[in-house]
Amino acid sequence: MSGFRQLLSAAFLLAAARCSSSSAEPGSPRSCLPPSRCSCVDELLNCSRRKLSRVPDPLPGWIVQLDLSHNRLTSINSSLFNHLHSLQEIKISHNQLTAIPDFGAVAPNLTLLSLSNNKINEVHPDQLKQFQSLETLDLSNNHILELKAFPHLQLRNLYINSNKITSFEPGAFDNLSNTLQVLKLNRNKISAIPPKMFKLSNLQLLELNRNKIKKVDGLTFQGLGTLKSLKMQRNGINKLMDGAFWGLSNIEILQLDFNNLTEVTKGWLYGLLMLQQLNLSQNAINKISPDAWEFCQKLSELDLSFNELSRLEESSFVGLSLLGQLYIGNNQVNYIADGAFGGLSSLYSLDLKNNEISWTIEDMNGAFSALSNLRKLGLQGNRIRSITRKAFSGLDALEHLDLNNNAIMSVQSNTFSQMKKLRELHLNTSSLLCDCQLKWLHEWVADNRFQPFINASCAHPPWLKGKSIFATKPEDFVCDDFPKPEIIEQPETQAAVKESNVTFICSAASSSDSPMTFAWKKDNELLHDSEIENYAHLRSQGGEVMEYTTILRLRHVNFSSEGKYQCVISNHFGSSYSNKAKLTVNSMYHAAFLPFPFAVGC
Repeated sequence: MSGFRQLLSAAFLLAAARCSSSSAEPGSPRSCLPPSRCSCVDELLNCSRRKLSRVPDPLPGWIVQLDLSHNRLTSINSSLFNHLHSLQEIKISHNQLTAIPDFGAVAPNLTLLSLSNNKINEVHPDQLKQFQSLETLDLSNNHILELKAFPHLQLRNLYINSNKITSFEPGAFDNLSNTLQVLKLNRNKISAIPPKMFKLSNLQLLELNRNKIKKVDGLTFQGLGTLKSLKMQRNGINKLMDGAFWGLSNIEILQLDFNNLTEVTKGWLYGLLMLQQLNLSQNAINKISPDAWEFCQKLSELDLSFNELSRLEESSFVGLSLLGQLYIGNNQVNYIADGAFGGLSSLYSLDLKNNEISWTIEDMNGAFSALSNLRKLGLQGNRIRSITRKAFSGLDALEHLDLNNNAIMSVQSNTFSQMKKLRELHLNTSSLLCDCQLKWLHEWVADNRFQPFINASCAHPPWLKGKSIFATKPEDFVCDDFPKPEIIEQPETQAAVKESNVTFICSAASSSDSPMTFAWKKDNELLHDSEIENYAHLRSQGGEVMEYTTILRLRHVNFSSEGKYQCVISNHFGSSYSNKAKLTVNSMYHAAFLPFPFAVGC
């Protein structure tokens, strides 16, 4: 028996020697005896998730990395680390420490210290002075209320997320200026940033997400000349003062989504000459100033989705010739001026989904014609019911077009013919008016192999209702009626004397008894609260046809009444747009010199 004990003892000593040897093969498991409750690979001793209430003793002298996370430690005995001359990284996250531990002789050698998810409520500069080589410090998810001035350290990465910080001691980060590159202060209770708070000449990334900052004053970020990325999401910011980001001369990414901003102006964008990505989604933006982008002409990505924009003016994107991606989805856009996309020569992706721009596709000729490099266009959910032949003119490079969720009823032939590079056409509708004018669609879709992206069925005529266009025959598409309104009387261009009354008349006919709606537009914008008279009568020649007339009366016109007037007559099967009749208003003096007869409304 004694011989067996001697043999067992020798085996134990051999295993221990192997564990302590630094010449083990990379990636090979060590026996880790002692401590027996930990595991190790290469230079890591992993003692995490062991329900430990104290640090294992003794620790093997060869370790470089020590993981004590997810245990029950309340304190650290510094003497246990004195012989760990190679130790560089310690993780003690998810424990119950109430203060930054003292690691004794090993502290000056540490380069990484993770103390996240503990119960630390205060950080004393004296506690940190011992870590002269520390590069990464994680104090996230503790109970820290205030940040005092950090001592001189070699920190590159500082994480203090998810604490209860409300205030900073003046110059809190000044001593980290030469080394700090990443600073994360997300999920705290910071409501204001003191002036000259960040004198960090080497900082690359600053995160202030999910705080309580409502206002950013001018020069707030002065001293961050090397910053590349600033994130201030979910703060409730409602005011950015002029020069709010001045000094960020090298910033490339600015994220301000999920705030309460209402306007984009050049004042708060002043100085962002190198900005490439700007995220303003999920705000309450309803206006873009005409010269907003004067200082941001290197933007390559702009996200304005989920805001309250109703208009895209000709000046909305002036200066953004390098912009590649533009997101305006989920706004309330119902007006796009001619030339609104005129300067976006580099744009390759445009998202306009879930707006109200049906008329842009149904009535405007070439609203996107300036976007010769556009490859992806999203128009889902825009209440589009018909698509004209010129709707996508100029989009010669388009590869992906999404028209889903629009209840489209008609598509004119050759609508997509100029898009030679189109690879995906997404269309789902059960509202198609399957008459002779749509006869081309089935064959064209098949020839271009778009069937996987299209789910389209007929709503009219009754014998084809609910039937997929792929289950129809060419002879099924006939023109026996015209349920969609057809304009039969156009409003006429007029010249009128100031203070006189003007009348525009517009009529349409339809073979359907579907209820009809009428609207008038001036310069592509709907007229509200105008004096409009509508009536209908039945015409029986050659079959029963309903004729509809809408009359727009303008009282006491003045120079602001000048513009182009247009009627829109709609029913269940689509909308018809009249020609645009121009109204010119003259004073009585100028009218006297006009060649007769000139038109004066009665």
